[in-house]
Amino acid sequence: MKKVKIAILGSGNIATDLLIKTLRSPYLECGVFIGRNKESSGIAKAQSLGVPTSVRSIAHIINNPDCCEIVFDATSAKDHLIHAPILEDLGKVAIDLTPAKVGHLCVPAVNLDETLKYRNISMITCGGQASIPIAHAIGKVHGQVDYIEVISSVASLSAGPATRINLDEYLHTTEKGITLFSGAKKSKVILNLNPAQPCINMQTTILAKVKDPDIAGLKFEIERMVAAIQKYVPGYSLILGPTLENGRLVVMVRVIGLGDYLPAYAGNLDIINCAAIAVAERVATQNIRFPLKERREQYAAYINQ
Repeated sequence: MKKVKIAILGSGNIATDLLIKTLRSPYLECGVFIGRNKESSGIAKAQSLGVPTSVRSIAHIINNPDCCEIVFDATSAKDHLIHAPILEDLGKVAIDLTPAKVGHLCVPAVNLDETLKYRNISMITCGGQASIPIAHAIGKVHGQVDYIEVISSVASLSAGPATRINLDEYLHTTEKGITLFSGAKKSKVILNLNPAQPCINMQTTILAKVKDPDIAGLKFEIERMVAAIQKYVPGYSLILGPTLENGRLVVMVRVIGLGDYLPAYAGNLDIINCAAIAVAERVATQNIRFPLKERREQYAAYINQ
């Protein structure tokens, strides 16, 4: 099978880790790695691997629409609001790793097939990828969920500047995803940045209030869900539950990263990248394409950057 060309928009740690994962994929080929700062370590890494690079941001794709068919946007929520309509007009499949809430929300273990008809696909957040499958299982087994609370603890060093800038968007987008996929009446998300040394692995606790908890049924559904996630996130594991504590269902999961470019403790970043690669590979193998709308003249400001 001929590999499908992708572009990575952004040159930070998440984008660089995505590049390493792409190079290992039997279905994807990195047509260009795009940033803004020619001195960034991500650009240097891509060049050392022989991957074409650009520091012209979205302008590079506008000027060179044949450079890719799929675009990973690993910039920021604010930037993706600008990029999304441009990529749509250019006929690209955009896989959004920011919490911009523009595209169709996707958790591969839950709704990958349904997502394939959309050209802008939101990977929600790292916390969403870890917790939503469990929340979905709780909703599927119990039908009515009164409340879900998700608490994620990650190593402080794994939360870079972009993560911290997008913190409000992270919380809101994760809550939206949990409510959507579980049917919960209310949801709450908490993110703890732990400065401990050595760095901790990502750990997420899901608490839920339901009527007439079905522990046996939920255990079966969660085990099935965990097995599905491990097909694309090998370091995802169930470490507690489901159990009943003080009238609440409690489930805890841990994510250890693959250590491709990011350290293994940064499972919070690895899980969203693994999920994004899973989506891109399915798009590539399904031969999903969208027509180009020739509107580059409207993007003169970017082209002339």
